[in-house]
Amino acid sequence: MSPETVTAPAAAEHAPVGERGQARARAARNRKLVVHGARAVLLVGLLALWEWLARAAVIDPFNFSMPSKIWNQITQWALNGTPQGTLWEQIWYTLYEALLGWIIGVLGGVVLGIALGRIRFLADVLGPYIKVLNALPRIVLAPIFLIWFGLGPASKIASAVVLVFFPVFFNAFQGAREVDRNLVANSRILGASNRQVTLQVVIPSATSWIFTSLHVSFGFALIGAIVGEYIGATKGLGLLVSASQGTFNAAGVYAAMVILAVVALLAEGLLAFLEKRLFRWKPADAGDGR
Repeated sequence: MSPETVTAPAAAEHAPVGERGQARARAARNRKLVVHGARAVLLVGLLALWEWLARAAVIDPFNFSMPSKIWNQITQWALNGTPQGTLWEQIWYTLYEALLGWIIGVLGGVVLGIALGRIRFLADVLGPYIKVLNALPRIVLAPIFLIWFGLGPASKIASAVVLVFFPVFFNAFQGAREVDRNLVANSRILGASNRQVTLQVVIPSATSWIFTSLHVSFGFALIGAIVGEYIGATKGLGLLVSASQGTFNAAGVYAAMVILAVVALLAEGLLAFLEKRLFRWKPADAGDGR
């Protein structure tokens, strides 16, 4: 057998490796473009259908409004302000309440979840109480918080906290319980203390569980802030919804919902970016390259 026949298959095996990687990257980019394009087409199609149905009086434009009126309402608020102040002030007020409630709820959920996941005695003692509190319909606590803390931001922050705390707590608790026991045992063999095991083994292992809950918990924080503002407030997007509903301004209700959706999408994008930066070691989703 000649050297050429030996080296040719080997070269054929190694040469296309870089090309295959580039092909997969191109396929992933093309798929992402197709997905984004399909999303845009779907959104435009739904908005166009909504506009046509309202203008053709197939649906009542007074109750359902239409995209053009909603856009006009957002533009009017942005340029001329709202009865409660500028639109940006209302957005910031709601975002401040949701963000502060989210931070407090996340910190409380992570600390208590890790603690109960690590200390079985605490889990046995506090577990039934946490389950009972989790079973309560937390939205109905908003009027109680309003009575306790008044019309200011404190009552909305409290509503956001109780909505955020439980999903973060249960994920942190489960993440602490799912840590590889062999890894913990090896750390103890190497002389690690309980504090070192918790900080250097348990918390890093539970981080992916915690980040999973963060994606939905900020939406819960916005819901808590909006519900509190809807019930009683001096500023905020929830108050805009309440005021628009009180004047039968359907476009105003939908406009506030659109603004909330944009805020939630931006927050989700930021969390996804942070997660990608923190978990570079995780393999990419297998579906991304399809």
